Parts: sequence; C-alpha cells; structure tokens
Amino acid sequence: MSDVFSLSDCDVVGFDLDHTLCRYHLLETSRLIYDSFARYLVEHKGYDNELLTLTPDRWDFCFKGLVMDFEDGHLIKLAEDGTVLRAARGTKSLSTEEIVQHYGKKQEWQHFNSLKASFTRSAKYYFYDNYFDLPGALLSARVVDQMLQSGNQRILDFWKDMMSAIDHNYNTSAFKENTGTYFPSVKKDPGKYLQPCSEAVKAWLRSLKSAGKVLLLITSSHSDYCRLVCEHILGKDFEELFEVVITNALKPGFFSQIPEQRPFRTLVNDEESTEGLPSLDKPGWYSQGNWAHLHELLKTMTGQSEPQVVYFGDSVRSDVFPASCYGNWETVLISEELEGEGAQTSDAKSKDADAEPLEKKGKYDSKNMKTPSAPSEQWGSYFVDVCKGLEEEEEEGSLKYTWCCHSINTYSTIAIPSIEAIADLPLDYKFPRFSPNKPRTTGYYPRPPESLLRMSENSPRE
Repeated sequence: MSDVFSLSDCDVVGFDLDHTLCRYHLLETSRLIYDSFARYLVEHKGYDNELLTLTPDRWDFCFKGLVMDFEDGHLIKLAEDGTVLRAARGTKSLSTEEIVQHYGKKQEWQHFNSLKASFTRSAKYYFYDNYFDLPGALLSARVVDQMLQSGNQRILDFWKDMMSAIDHNYNTSAFKENTGTYFPSVKKDPGKYLQPCSEAVKAWLRSLKSAGKVLLLITSSHSDYCRLVCEHILGKDFEELFEVVITNALKPGFFSQIPEQRPFRTLVNDEESTEGLPSLDKPGWYSQGNWAHLHELLKTMTGQSEPQVVYFGDSVRSDVFPASCYGNWETVLISEELEGEGAQTSDAKSKDADAEPLEKKGKYDSKNMKTPSAPSEQWGSYFVDVCKGLEEEEEEGSLKYTWCCHSINTYSTIAIPSIEAIADLPLDYKFPRFSPNKPRTTGYYPRPPESLLRMSENSPRE
C-alpha cells in the first residue's frame, strides 16, 4: 500500500450527511438535542423538572468517546488498551483511588474486548460516538445524580426511558408527523442549526463530478430530513451532484455481511416500498440497503472489477470502522475535535482562522458554554490522557493514547477537521496516510492535534 492517499486515485467518493457534508451549529444543536431528550423524560416519564435547567458550565461534561457502563452507572474514558483513564458516577468524577477500587490495580474495564472487536451495541454499555446522542451522556449522568440522591441504586432502570426519548425524537415518522422536539425545531428555523456549505465546498463537489468520480450520499437519516438538510446546505438542485442517494441506511448495519443484509427499497413520497429489491441495477435514491448490492452497482457504473471507493464520515463506529473493515474502502474521518485542538491554525490557514468565530475555533460562546468538540476540563483531550496509578513512582502518571485515538489511527485513511479544510486543494494532492509503521501524528490534515504533538515531543519513538 502506498504511503500517501489521493482523491484522484478513487473511482467513487461517498459521504455521510450529518456532521460530514452538513456542519451543524454545535452549540445550538446540542442545546436542542438535550432539551428534546429532557422534555420527554419530564413530560412523559415523570422525571424531575430540574433536568430542564442547565447552566453553561455543565456543558464541560459533554465529551465524545465516553462509554456508559449500565452495571454501575459510570461514564468512563478508555485508553487504547482498555485502561480506565477517567470515570464519573453521575456527573461527579471518581478519584484515582475510587477508580482502582472499582476496576482493580490495572484499572481494566471488563467489557473492553467486546467493544473493540466490532463496536456493536450491547445490553451492558453504550458508546457515545456522535453528536446526535452526545448530549444524552450529560442527561444520563444528571439522571444518575438524581437516582443516587434519592437512594435508588437500580441504575439500569432509567436506560429504557433514555432509549424511548431517542426514539420519540428521531424515529423515521417523527419528521413527517412533526412529533418530538427536535424535528419541529429544525423545520421551523433550519438556519439556526445548519451551516450552509461554502462556495468552496460546492465547487469542490462539482470538481469531483467533473473529474468523472461517482458521488454517493449514504446517511442513516430518513429521506424527508435528508432533503431538508441538503436543500439548505447545498441548494434545491443538490440531487444533481449525487448519482446515488441512500437514506435510512441504518449504519453500521449497512455494511453487514450475509445473512444480516437488508434489501434496498424504493421511495415514493418518502414512503418505503414494502417489497425489497433483489439487487440494485441503476443509480437513484433508495432506502435501507446493503454494501454488497451497492458494490455490484458501482462495478457497473465505473467499469471497474474492484472500484476504488473513499468514504467521508464523522463516526468511527458507524462510518469509518465498517467501511474500512467490511467494505475495504478508504475512509476519511471528519473529526471536529481537531479544531478544538488547534488543527485549523496551520500556517496555510492561520490568517483565515484568526477571523473565524470562537464557536468554530472550539472555544466558548458569549454565555460561556463550551462547544462539545473542544477539550474538557473534566475529561481532558480526546486523543491522549494521563493514566495515574496509586504507586508513589506513578504520581505524575503516564501518557496514554485514548481508545478513540487508536481507532482513528487503525480504521481511518486520514483525518481532517472538516471538508472545508481540503476544499481548496487539487484533487491529486497527496495526503500522508495513517500507518502502524509511522508516528501517530501522521495522517492528520492540516496538522495533528496539539495533545498528540506534545506527546510526540516527549516520546522519541513517536
């Protein structure tokens, strides 16, 4: 395999929608998602009204990559080897002594091997890997706080209510029926939550198409919400950009192997056909589906026996891991955490970056609410952290890569903060790719996160 990656070598370019092609105003959207879930718990399940009150400083708790362990109500941050780096019960951080008392001297989380094998959902834990459910981590922790205060130790009991809150707001009929809080709010004022693509990104998409690339859009969003988002960010003629649009893809299940594969379904007025298609024989807009049938169509469309596909997505679990492992696609991870750690301030873009609003820089808004992509006082960096033990010689702790950082290096071809970051580059630009034989800092564009750079300086092998 080459040490570099170039879009010019690809026959097909695919995109996830949310937080990939479509960038959200994270502060506004996070508030909305939290409010959507909290209102459901209070109004439909009888939870305390206090959940509806949220001060700006609370948002420091909101951090991607955490795992909720249902057995004890802990939220944990993991190292690449499964070591518990940090933990909280409810919103209260556990001390090193408490972590060792619960997880043992080696601070090992017992379900790590299950998580790292396939990222599958579990009845024992939940991995917070995308911005659409991330505010739920903060809400879940606050619910645990309330349960502990009331003496209720049955932590797992509330989780079925959280799942109901998610379904109530995000199920496929909610948009059409205008139910829940999330979809009605976005429909009423899409500009408050969605950032239109820049002219540079639109021109970049057209240049891909002009270069003969097949463009795909694959999203787990339902068709009606996808249409609203795409019309707002790309324009009414967005369908002209994509040869194939797949909605309600239910990733990562889209990449499932036989016999779990779901058939493609046609759509009429955003309603799925009752009969699945035996194969995919022409471009168009479809619902559900599977990688194997899409692969056969792409072979026909490109005239290649093994078309070279690259897929852009923001989720390791739903996009990068399955596309890389099961589809054998190149993958580009969109990691807004790179902006939170200064990646947009490369020499090439530093002048533009200085003019960007603070929210885009991953700082704080005027009300002191931390954007979820920025490093957290309570949880630290998304990429590296200090592991502290009880022994005196480990008082300062040792630096470790996080499980999320390891996953990015393992399953991504490259990682970028946004499509905007590469839109001005020529299509034949050669990106150094992630590789187990290279330093961990290799593979990020335009530059690695600050925490990785500092760790590299302190670790000669890196």
